[in-house]
This record gives sequence, structure tokens and C-alpha cells, in this order.
Amino acid sequence: MSRLSWPAAWTAAGAVAAALLAANIAAPPVLATSVVYAASASTGEPTPQPSGSPGTDTTPPTAPGEVRPCPPPLPTGGTPQGVVGLCWTASTDDVGVTGYEVYRLTPDGFVKATSTTSTITVITGLTIGRTYTFYIVAKDAAGNTSRPTAPFSTAAVTGMSVSPSPGTGDTTPPTKPTGIQANCLPDFKGTSFCWTPSTDDVGVTGYDVYRRTDTAWIPVGTAIGTHFTEGNLVTGESYVYFMVAQDAAGNLSLPSDLITARASGGYPTYSPPPVSCKIEYTAWSWSGGFSATVKIINLGQTPMNNWTLRFVLPDAGQKVANGWSATWSQSGKDVTASAMPWNSVIQGGASLQIGFNGTLTGANPDPTGFTLNGGVCIRG
Repeated sequence: MSRLSWPAAWTAAGAVAAALLAANIAAPPVLATSVVYAASASTGEPTPQPSGSPGTDTTPPTAPGEVRPCPPPLPTGGTPQGVVGLCWTASTDDVGVTGYEVYRLTPDGFVKATSTTSTITVITGLTIGRTYTFYIVAKDAAGNTSRPTAPFSTAAVTGMSVSPSPGTGDTTPPTKPTGIQANCLPDFKGTSFCWTPSTDDVGVTGYDVYRRTDTAWIPVGTAIGTHFTEGNLVTGESYVYFMVAQDAAGNLSLPSDLITARASGGYPTYSPPPVSCKIEYTAWSWSGGFSATVKIINLGQTPMNNWTLRFVLPDAGQKVANGWSATWSQSGKDVTASAMPWNSVIQGGASLQIGFNGTLTGANPDPTGFTLNGGVCIRG
């Protein structure tokens, strides 16, 4: 179908537009409805669409393209009301596109505003001057739905002229969320993003977040602060989002720019090394002091290089004074023995003996919590 331009696309429909707008003014709708105009440049009639084969066609149409405002002609009488005219480039399908569905963003999420077989539509019953956000999907005869268009925002007008909204109360929307940064919380398992806060003349109450699926923009949560996370996603997959700020009066900001976030696996869960060492500890004591030998046995087949042994002396009065065959240090109850240059490797299946002298002021219980290079050792 050839691309239409104003006024050619609307000339044949002018009388119909005026009559339908007048009818809507006489009986204002509770919810926004739509008026579907002709899409054929030559006849003014809807362009026939080929039908598919239900039950066999599984290929969805392509997403509609180049969504743009197409304001209808000015009404010839009655009280002006807000309307939004939309045009878009036709989708394609392996069998045939049978129609389009147009969705409008509300404080409760997207609601279907109209269904049409044309690539031109008018949404009526809106507030003059207020900006509304839409997306469009194409359908085929088998019920396959295209990927949604990106959110498209435009102001409701009276024909070709915009008039201020005469609404009462708070009618000022928050500013558009900006400064979006994806994956700002790398330790979270899923997607995350952050943004610069919106402003409002009264106050922003939250941010509604939407994620694109294969057929729609779906709400996935409301953020009170300026960051959002979503779990239960496929690690490594990319997901596309946008958000709108909302105030207490239900005014919605313009949608943020689209943000693509990759689902992270989060930081890996720490797993201590497997047990691969054995400790044989022997001590003897006297009044005010004690000596101990520590035998380190490598239970594995892999050499342990530049080993470091750690353990805990349970009694606060136990202190390491000096030692041999290792570099010894103590902090509180925690003792560390590090390899010397000449014994820095313990071969697989081999053992090494080290020891120390200590002082004490009370009991002399055996140490606990032996670890070698971070791995827990068993006691022999």
C-alpha cells in the first residue's frame, strides 16, 4: 500500500470525521474509543487483506513501522474534544496481515484503544493538549501477533490546532526519566538498571516499568526509588524496557528512552575448596608456656605451592611467642603460618612438620578451624 500524506489521506474522510466527532461530543464516551478511516488512496475504502490458513500459519507479521501523528480535519461544529490521529507503515506477513491493534498507556498499564484493518486511526474522547502514549501490533488470520512498536507519544488535538487542557486539579505530568544506566547492580541475578529521578510540581510517587515481549509491552513492576531489578530471567539474554514516572493525580510522564539490559548471573556463590589436607597437632605445656608441633599432610595429588596455614587458639591467654619452619604471626586468637622459601611446596601425598612456642595464662586447649590455602583441613 502506498504511503499516504495529508491532506490526501484525510480529504475523502473529512465529512465522516466531522460527523463521528460530533456524535461523540453529543454522547461523550467513558473510555477512549476510536474512529477508523479509509486506507486506500484511490477509493477511500479499506484495502482488502489476504486471509491466512488458521492452524497452520505460525509466522507472525513484522512490526508496524514509522508511527507518526496524522491529525484529522477540524470538526465543523459542536464542542471540541481531544483526538489523536495515528498513521504507520504497513506490516508484512507470509500469508497476509488482517488488522492492527492499538494500545494506550494508562496509570493502570496499557489498554486496547482500538482494532483496525487500516494503517490510519483516530482515538477520540481524550483531553485536549494532554500527551498520550501508544503502541501498535499487527495480526494475521491465524492469530499471530507481531512484535510491538516502540512507545509513541503525541498530544491530543482538535483537528490541526492544539488547545490548552481545561482540566482541574493537578494536570502537570512529571518530567521524562533520563540518565538510564543498565546493569548498575551487577551482584543481582537478573536485569537491573538505574536512572536520574524525574521532577514534578507536586511530587513523583513512583515509576512504572514495562518490558517488551514478542507481542506486547507488559508491566513488570513499580519502582519507588530510581533503580529496578527483575529476576527469574534467562541469564545472558537481553531484555528491552522503558519506564514512566507517575504522580499522585495519575499524570504520566513521557516514556523514557528504551534500555536494553542483559540478565546477569550475579556474583558466583562462594564454594570453599574441597578438603585436601590433614593436620596432626601435638602440644605439651608447663607453667606459663607451651610448645606445639603441627604436621601438614597433603591428601591430594596436586602440589600445594606457597601454602598458608591458619587456625584459631581458643583461649585468649594463648599467645605465639616464636616458631620454626614457617613465618608465624597472630592477630587476636587467629594464627597464621606461611611457607618459607625452602619448604614452599608440599607435594601430593607428602607431609611437612612445623612448630611454635607459646605463652599462656590459663588453659591450653587445642586449636580449631585449621585451613590451608583457604581449604578446610581435617584433624588427625
